[in-house]
Amino acid sequence: IENTTSLDLGNIGLTGEIPPEIGNLVNLTHLDLYDNEITGSIPPEIGNLTNLTWLRLYGNQLTGSIPSEIGNLTNLTYLNLIWNQLTGSIPPEIGNLTYLDYLDLKNNLLTGSIPPEIGNLTNLTRLYLYENKLTGSIPPEIGNLTNLTLLILSNNQLTGSIPPEIGNLTYLDYLRLSSNQLTGEIPESICDLNINWSSSSSFRIYNNQLCPPYPTCVEDYVGEQDTSGCD
Repeated sequence: IENTTSLDLGNIGLTGEIPPEIGNLVNLTHLDLYDNEITGSIPPEIGNLTNLTWLRLYGNQLTGSIPSEIGNLTNLTYLNLIWNQLTGSIPPEIGNLTYLDYLDLKNNLLTGSIPPEIGNLTNLTRLYLYENKLTGSIPPEIGNLTNLTLLILSNNQLTGSIPPEIGNLTYLDYLRLSSNQLTGEIPESICDLNINWSSSSSFRIYNNQLCPPYPTCVEDYVGEQDTSGCD
């Protein structure tokens, strides 16, 4: 098995933990363990799998933090860890994964802020971080992700203002920032985006603390805002 390049063990009722010996499978390019009942943490030895392009561990009962060794997987194009119980912060080493096209960490218990190193992932087209417990502000480096078509940060505890650099994301079709604690004014640069503002699936910004005046492109679509802290 040590020469295996693809391991697809998704949805077969696996239990127990991911053994550290998985780090011996250094030829793996695809690792699929989704929709099982795997417990315990992601072993740091996963960082030995430097040929991986695809890593899918979603729909398990994984706990603990995302190991910083994930940053060794510099050939990854797809990383999906959703529907687990992962805690701790997003490691800044994630910024090493410069080939990533798809990053999905939603529906976990992640805390801390979005690392500015996320701005290194210039090949990303989809970024899902919603349904966590992320705090801090949206880093201006998010504006480096000029290939993004989808950015979903809803249902966290993000604070601060929306960075004007968001206007750089000219391929964006979906922008959801709802149910956070964002403050200040929405930057005018948001109107540089070609989003269908009236579509609730494409654009959601309600349930924040954003202050008027709102840019004309979104003024009819900001939804419920707590403006008690506004001038």
